Amino acid sequence: MPELHDVRMAALMLDVLSMLCGIALGAVFYGGLWWTVRRLATLSRPALAVIISMLLRMGIALGGLYLVGRGDWVRLLSCLLGFLLARVAVTWVTRRWTAQPIAQLSGLRHAS
Repeated sequence: MPELHDVRMAALMLDVLSMLCGIALGAVFYGGLWWTVRRLATLSRPALAVIISMLLRMGIALGGLYLVGRGDWVRLLSCLLGFLLARVAVTWVTRRWTAQPIAQLSGLRHAS
């Protein structure tokens, strides 16, 4: 019979793994959003790209949350916390690239 300590350690490991999954899901979601927005100026059909990106990102995020949660509110909460931490991390990482104007990066010029 497993000891109580082993059971608690296994539960803690599942919670940490859930948070790591949430970080990965958030990185895909918010990184995909950043990537899509950065390329809108160069696309011929930007509205379609936004819709497809949103559906893909939402499908991945909701599907991942569903799989990780599996009816356990603690794991779901850990995953959501990781998702929010990824938002902060992606925002922090991408600030360096967004300091330059988009027109400068894509070669577009402002209409005079």
